[in-house]
Amino acid sequence: MFSLVSQWATLLVVSGVFFVISFTVVLFLLRLWVRWRAKSLLPHLRQDGKGRQLLTVGFFHPYCNAGGGGERVLWMAIKALQKKHSHVSCIVYTGDIEAKPEEILGRARQRFNIVLPKPIEFVYLRRRQWVEACKYPYFTLLGQSLGSLYLGWEALMNFVPDLYIDSMGYAFTVPLFKYFGGSKVACYVHYPTISTDMLQKVTDRTQSFNNANFIARSSFLSNFKLMYYRIFAYMYGVAGKRNDVVMVNSTWTFNHIQALWSAGNITHIVYPSCDVSEFIKIPLEKSPVSKERTMVSVAQFRPEKNHSLQVKSFAKFLNSVGGDKWLYRLVLVGGCRNEGDSERVEALRELCRELEVENSVDFKLNVSFDELKSCMSSAVLGLHSMCDEHFGIGVVELMAAGTVIVAHNSGGPKLDIVVPFNEEPTGFLADDEESYVSAMKTVLNMSDDDRFRLRSIARQSVSRFSDEKFEESFLAVVDPVLKSIEGNGGK
Repeated sequence: MFSLVSQWATLLVVSGVFFVISFTVVLFLLRLWVRWRAKSLLPHLRQDGKGRQLLTVGFFHPYCNAGGGGERVLWMAIKALQKKHSHVSCIVYTGDIEAKPEEILGRARQRFNIVLPKPIEFVYLRRRQWVEACKYPYFTLLGQSLGSLYLGWEALMNFVPDLYIDSMGYAFTVPLFKYFGGSKVACYVHYPTISTDMLQKVTDRTQSFNNANFIARSSFLSNFKLMYYRIFAYMYGVAGKRNDVVMVNSTWTFNHIQALWSAGNITHIVYPSCDVSEFIKIPLEKSPVSKERTMVSVAQFRPEKNHSLQVKSFAKFLNSVGGDKWLYRLVLVGGCRNEGDSERVEALRELCRELEVENSVDFKLNVSFDELKSCMSSAVLGLHSMCDEHFGIGVVELMAAGTVIVAHNSGGPKLDIVVPFNEEPTGFLADDEESYVSAMKTVLNMSDDDRFRLRSIARQSVSRFSDEKFEESFLAVVDPVLKSIEGNGGK
């Protein structure tokens, strides 16, 4: 009997060893095949017209035509590389298959006023639907991440760059290009796919927009979700740590990525470029508060933006000023993308009716840029209420426009934006109805001189987030990686 068990044990060990060796050989052969095949893909990108070797940099950005802040960072990064390095050829992996290259570049010019010095190549991906959240009603994070592997493999099969940059947060694609493509790999993280805050909310059984109330109420479901989150966070960390260099957009993101990836030695804060040139043109006049004292909020009508906190705080503020409440208005300016956003706007209108402030709150949806500037320039203060905003471009824009900001006391606004500049304050922070009301009163009771000085300092402070600063910081991180590729003679 013992002999039989011993034989079976030996057979299992031998089988296991054989499987591991076979699997390793298959992966090795697959890697060799991918690299051999890469030499025949888009050869014109690897040499210029004079036969000189070019370095190729591929940006993985499936939604490059979206027109948001992440896309602005993408085009500014490419522009920075092209301006400094004549021997660099840039490629963008995009899923915008319905848009022609000239249409995508035209939108970048129209939306961001960014014109690239040289042409770039687009690699069109036809499997983008596999990374869309709507495809995964449950286990969304895991589904999208596995879907990104499928999409990333399609990208790898179309072109293998010398340097691969994930500029949209698909960390699971990084090992593909590193181990199969042999590329140097980097990423720019706008927002971690999972954060320690998300884990904490599930642990504390706190209801939020990404932790449904029925889960928060159930001990079993909360424990199951926490286990799922921890396993996913570990996988996310393993993938992210494969990067040769990591860029993050804020201190808040840096802290979370460091906790999840433990890659502090290769992680750098590179603030996103914020185009505030048009907002700075708004005259910064020292004039008394107008008769109708307006507060403005600029944010898409998404659940995490927490517009209800602004409405409730404003209602409480009006109740505190008594008979003068007719002097004040709250203007909610924001994009309304779909039916879900429209429903949230209607819910906010109903909340205004319940609190009896509907005659003092205006909704301005999908406004033009000129109207946006008008709303900002006529406001006494600007409101921001998203908890753990990773950066806060809207906050920067309000400060540039000369509007006194009252932002949520968390995330990017707390750690990077509404911070002292030249040892002077640049705005106010709040985190509940009482603190927002207190900040509103403080701003409105300030003297004209004090308010003008605060606005001036805040406007000066946003120079930290200029296009020039972004280019300088981005190149300081990426240039050493390019030099290491050149030193190795390319792949």
